[in-house]
Amino acid sequence: MTDETLSPASAAEGEWGLDELADAYAYPKERGPSGAWLRANMVSSLDGAAQHEGRSQPISSDTDMRIFGTLRALAPTWWSSALETVRLEGYRPARARDAFAARREAAGQGPAPAIAVVSASLNLDFSLPLFTSPLVPTLVLTGATAPLDRVRAAREAGAEVLVVGDGAAVDPPRAVEALAERGMTRLLTEGGPRLLAQFITAGVLDELCLTVSPVLTAGRAQRIADGPGVAVPQRFALASVLEEAGFLFTQYRRT
Repeated sequence: MTDETLSPASAAEGEWGLDELADAYAYPKERGPSGAWLRANMVSSLDGAAQHEGRSQPISSDTDMRIFGTLRALAPTWWSSALETVRLEGYRPARARDAFAARREAAGQGPAPAIAVVSASLNLDFSLPLFTSPLVPTLVLTGATAPLDRVRAAREAGAEVLVVGDGAAVDPPRAVEALAERGMTRLLTEGGPRLLAQFITAGVLDELCLTVSPVLTAGRAQRIADGPGVAVPQRFALASVLEEAGFLFTQYRRT
């Protein structure tokens, strides 16, 4: 990829094909300091809102959702926050997609990604298909003080529980390292502004795929990262820009 601004190659269709998007968003060969490459995917309005009236859909687009699906399909594992994503969005298991089967096999990946759910309280409905019938067992990441009955319920539902924090909270570097040790070295987080802020402040984010939506919302919506700030702003370098109908689909990588 270059730092040029590119328009859809398939002019007749007015959109990028899945192969084009998969090439454009291929993971780099290198890994981050944690032993994995952690990518985030978010959308923001021109005035910095990550959502409108509590949802990201009003500031998104069809192409943004195609890229969203492509990023999921390329990653062996993606993260979500229990509060902001699983409970509110009603997450379902990841599915195998024929369009990406050859790429996943060539990368040594299974047919569908695993979903890693981050939760301190484990206040989740473990009867959901996300836990009881995924193609790949769902991972639940929590801290050492998580309620034992909820840990047991998660395991009985079929989830794999990883304790990656000494207290209630998950420690981001330990979480990334735990997945890397399981061979999950290409990671995607889409789990909301609070989770993204934790990854940023811990210094484990390697790449941000940010869609800049050509809308203004005003109001008091969350930013894409919502949490304690860093002492010194972290510098990322622009890796690529795609453009369609005023939407900018950018990639920034750790310098």
